[in-house]
Amino acid sequence: MIIAGCIAFLIIGLILGLIGGGGSLLGVPVLVYVLCIEADLATTYSLFIVGITALVGAISYIKKGEVSAEAILNFALASVVTVFCMRKFIMPNLPAEFVVNGIEFSKQNLIMVVFALLILSASYSMIISRKPNRIKDVKWNEFTKTPLGFPFVVLLGVLIGVITGFVGAGGGFIIVPVLMIFVRLNFKKAIGTSLCIVALNSIIGFLGNLGHQDLDWMFLIGISAICGVGILLGSLLSNKISSQKLKPAFGWFTLVVGVFVLVKELFFS
Repeated sequence: MIIAGCIAFLIIGLILGLIGGGGSLLGVPVLVYVLCIEADLATTYSLFIVGITALVGAISYIKKGEVSAEAILNFALASVVTVFCMRKFIMPNLPAEFVVNGIEFSKQNLIMVVFALLILSASYSMIISRKPNRIKDVKWNEFTKTPLGFPFVVLLGVLIGVITGFVGAGGGFIIVPVLMIFVRLNFKKAIGTSLCIVALNSIIGFLGNLGHQDLDWMFLIGISAICGVGILLGSLLSNKISSQKLKPAFGWFTLVVGVFVLVKELFFS
């Protein structure tokens, strides 16, 4: 099972490097169902692995000049504060058992059900086709002058922070389309910027969790190294492989994973 887990994380890194998001969604299911780690601890591990891996990928995009520093500063602040608060104060204090509409859920079940719903929404966003963004330069000043402008960006940042903090996913599948649609970055620059934001969120969220759980550092470093190799390969192949064509195929795969997790947690846990 360890070998299967290592191969899975190599693929996760590859996907992160190619499309800038979505790959981290598979991290927690692999940790829980392949490597048999409890869901709560798996979200912590996922934050570290995704954070280090995204950082490796972000550096390669920074070197290519495909990152918007202004978008990072404005978008990431709210999400970083939120994810830190989620991991430091909220997640450790959640009760072990929940009752929703008369149905009892353990904390572990709730995390995985929410995670499954997140995977399903992510798969939809990757499957549907969007027209490519033809605006190559950042139009941040135009955007912040609109009624939705900066407050909307802050709200989105908080939403990303809540998602990252609760399920341990980087949120790149949300960040990339947000950067393309609202900040008007081209696809490559949106990927690079997304990786920077994912790295910040995940690492800060992981730091907020320190002291609450016993961690296997050798395991974390080893898996992160494998994932880092994958993301380097992905960033190298990003100029040769069409990311736009790859996203729908990966979207269908994540849809299957999401359905599997949801059915297992609701009916077979």
